[in-house]
Amino acid sequence: MDFANQTVIVTGASGGIGKALAAAYAQRGASVVLADVNDVDGERNADAIRVAGGKAVFVQTDVGQERDAIRLMEETMSAFRTIDILINNAGFGRWKPVYELSVEDWDAVLHTNLRGAFLCSREAAKRMRQSGGGSIVNIASTRALQSEPNSEAYAASKGGIVALTHALALSLGPDRIRVNCVSPGWIETKSYEKLRDVDHKQHPAGRVGRPEDIVRACFYLTDATNDFVTGINMIVDGGMTRKMHYEP
Repeated sequence: MDFANQTVIVTGASGGIGKALAAAYAQRGASVVLADVNDVDGERNADAIRVAGGKAVFVQTDVGQERDAIRLMEETMSAFRTIDILINNAGFGRWKPVYELSVEDWDAVLHTNLRGAFLCSREAAKRMRQSGGGSIVNIASTRALQSEPNSEAYAASKGGIVALTHALALSLGPDRIRVNCVSPGWIETKSYEKLRDVDHKQHPAGRVGRPEDIVRACFYLTDATNDFVTGINMIVDGGMTRKMHYEP
């Protein structure tokens, strides 16, 4: 898949899946805008893309702040004159017992994960429709579908992203803007070699996921030839959400 002459925005691009996405799109010819609150790692990642011959800029962004979302789009347009693809990847969690989860904790997670996806989508869509359309991919999580204890804020935000995705797909469809969602399962972004056999074997696919698995999903969803695909939640989890668990 070739993304030459396209501009891609990746939020949460300072590390993990976001870093991999930004590098991968640049390798396929796209001009990439990396956005994150972490300016040190964000600038370093943009630098690495440029050193490798790609086109990239970093914009420090708190996606939960409306003014930052607007500025991100304005700086993207200034740098590359178009917005073709937006990947809303920025997100984090606060893992606390529900009895200790404060309103401030809840708001912080929801503002970044869900409000941020809405704000960036709204502002990107304004520019996309002027140029004939585009593609938005929201990164949710299998935690939108199943949970562990003490994950209320994160689970709610990711469930909201899944619902936001199909709502936006309907609203933006007339403007030729496709909106889809990827729900990663266990994607190891740090020490893959330190994983145990039991970690891999609990997945029907036989292994824990890698960032490249999410990259390939996003490539598919943002390829302009796949223009009949919108409003979906693509689960990329090695089959874990289809596996029944019983206590021995």
